[in-house]
Amino acid sequence: MIKIEQLPQKEIKKGFKARFVHTLHTTLGFWEVEKGAVLPMHNHIHEQSTQVLEGKFEMTIGDETKIYEKGDLAVIPPNVIHGGVALTNCQLFDVFSPVREDYLK
Repeated sequence: MIKIEQLPQKEIKKGFKARFVHTLHTTLGFWEVEKGAVLPMHNHIHEQSTQVLEGKFEMTIGDETKIYEKGDLAVIPPNVIHGGVALTNCQLFDVFSPVREDYLK
């Protein structure tokens, strides 16, 4: 059993703190995001699913911008540019496939 709150927390970008679980094929990310924190537009080889657990997060995926709230889920295909901003303090849950090697450290 894994207790998420007992995993080490890392600040990946200013205002974005995460705890990670890595499986054979996926990385799970449990994020705490500060209001106003900006995730710059970027892309990566990973398929990504992001669920808002708490708060409001404005996300642009490709050329479409939407506000995601508690319970909303975004699916981001590999290599598609995306980014966003926390409109409130947020808790987000990400699933990446394949494993995010850059988050293993």
